[in-house]
Amino acid sequence: MTTEPTDAKRKRARTALIAGGVAVFMVGASFAAVPLYELFCKVTGFAGTTQVATKAPTRVLDRTIEVRFDANHAPDLNVEFKPEQTTTRVRLGETGLAFYTFKNTSDRPVTAMASYNVTPHTTGQYFVKMQCFCFQEQTFQPGETAELPVVFFVAPELADDRDTRDLQQITLSYTFFEAKDPKLKTAAISPP
Repeated sequence: MTTEPTDAKRKRARTALIAGGVAVFMVGASFAAVPLYELFCKVTGFAGTTQVATKAPTRVLDRTIEVRFDANHAPDLNVEFKPEQTTTRVRLGETGLAFYTFKNTSDRPVTAMASYNVTPHTTGQYFVKMQCFCFQEQTFQPGETAELPVVFFVAPELADDRDTRDLQQITLSYTFFEAKDPKLKTAAISPP
């Protein structure tokens, strides 16, 4: 029986330790990926993710921008969902108010959540919501109709960004979907 030299044993042990460490890191990274991506989108406005604020800016520009409102719902959700107005014009930095109408056309209560984004995606970091029906799940009784408000502003910094300063229109889009388990909290961005 031949014994392996001590250096070879150490190299194998070190290689096994490194491989185990890499495996543990990869498992940890896979669990952290979704929350880190959501945080990245929230901070940067990436992929049209809007921002959240508790107060409007103090600077309001004379320049206006048209905000277009869009409404969709999951195909299996028996509801009517639409904006009460299709467009509005706001000055950069000025607070805007829009309403959507949601009607549960089914014969059972529906707990639903709205996901949202803005296009062009480069405007996500400048489109800021102060109040929104999309911040939490809501339960609608059979036949119930609800008027759902969103209070927002387009940050004046949009005019300073070379990628967005010439934009004339932003589209705010919502898609309602049913929460499969109303007791579970969704990954929606909550107001501060």
